[in-house]
Amino acid sequence: MGKRVLLFPLPYQGHITPMLEVAALLHSHGFSITIFHTTYNTIDSTKYPSYRFILVDDEEISSQFRSLVGGMVDRLIAWNNSCEHLFYDCLTSVLSEKNDEPIACLIRDTYWYNLQYIAKKLRVPTLVLRTNNAATLNVHMTYPQLVQKGDIPVQESELDMPVIELAPLRMRDLPCVGDCSYEVLSKLFTDFTNAIRASNGVIVNTFDVIESTEVEKFQKAIPIPVFCIGPLHKFTPLTRSSLLDEDRSCLEWLDTQTVGSVLYVSFGSLACIKFEELIEIAWGLANSGQPFIWVVRPGSILVKDEVDFPDGFIKAISSQGKIVSWAPQKEILAHPAVGSFWTHNGWNSTIEAISEGVPMICWPHFSDQMGNARYIVDVWNIGIRLEGKLERGKIERAIKRLMKEDEGAEIRQRMREMKHKASVSINSGGSSFINFGKLLNFMSSF
Repeated sequence: MGKRVLLFPLPYQGHITPMLEVAALLHSHGFSITIFHTTYNTIDSTKYPSYRFILVDDEEISSQFRSLVGGMVDRLIAWNNSCEHLFYDCLTSVLSEKNDEPIACLIRDTYWYNLQYIAKKLRVPTLVLRTNNAATLNVHMTYPQLVQKGDIPVQESELDMPVIELAPLRMRDLPCVGDCSYEVLSKLFTDFTNAIRASNGVIVNTFDVIESTEVEKFQKAIPIPVFCIGPLHKFTPLTRSSLLDEDRSCLEWLDTQTVGSVLYVSFGSLACIKFEELIEIAWGLANSGQPFIWVVRPGSILVKDEVDFPDGFIKAISSQGKIVSWAPQKEILAHPAVGSFWTHNGWNSTIEAISEGVPMICWPHFSDQMGNARYIVDVWNIGIRLEGKLERGKIERAIKRLMKEDEGAEIRQRMREMKHKASVSINSGGSSFINFGKLLNFMSSF
């Protein structure tokens, strides 16, 4: 007799994707899959005919969420509060069903912290999926302590000081989300750290070779099982979880390019840029002379309904670059023509680049991205960072450093070694392979 697993992703692209990868991995090992979802950024259930989908949210609450004034943190807090009773009703209904397959556990996104206590009240074991890396677990756990010490808010003169508790991070690498106050951010981190403590274990999309120290530190502070089973997207059956339509013509375009020659540019599903930055990016790419694919997501330009490229730009790059509104990123990074990746350093993008051996130009925006960039540049030495105000000359120089100069060749060599380590981790006998076996045994014990 098989078992059922309940999963509840946070409905953002960067959270839905790894949760569906976990679902695919567990389904391939005999578990039945039930996914709770909201009407906000709802998942297209027709893509997953073998899964059961249960609506938790209703349109009224989702409409309020869309129109809520405030930043992402305010929305997460409001969302947790709004969905509590709905989730309780849905979970109670599922538990009351007559089914030959017992429920193994609920796997919830970290940010659904209030729902941890509902599951515990209903005696459903829970695992937490961390869509960030292990280092970010420690940042979130430590942040409230830094506030209590008075290290936060950070003074301008202290931005480059090391964070003793979070080496190798500097004060400038600590999370910031829009104009959210440090008090509110500290409260959020406290709430979901406490909810992790109340769970049965944590799944992290990383692998031991690059984060063993960070995992060990977390487990000393919160002694619950941690299962590092990344890179998830290389470990699971193929899943296409994009909320936006992918322009796959860029893959055909890549087929016409020289091996290792193309710069892939994408700043993820949430980050937005200023119009002035768009102009500098455009001419920086054009002036580099390097072939490129540039993802310009709808709605990603602040205070602009439509993308207005500078006069003469489209003509200037007609044979050099390809611009798309969204792209099949995993396939692009795996393509032999791609030689580097200019990224916002979200963790999904970071581990996807590592898995394919693609060195990075780092341009972090918010949340965990600054810390990820620090590890990429100063610990793993597999990328370079754009610092300060964005200017076309600085962009052109960074591209040439990474793709044309000796420094870039050394980075590519280290990235090839990192790719090999990632591949070894998911193969038989590798750390992620072993950890997944431990996870299966752990889930069977519930």
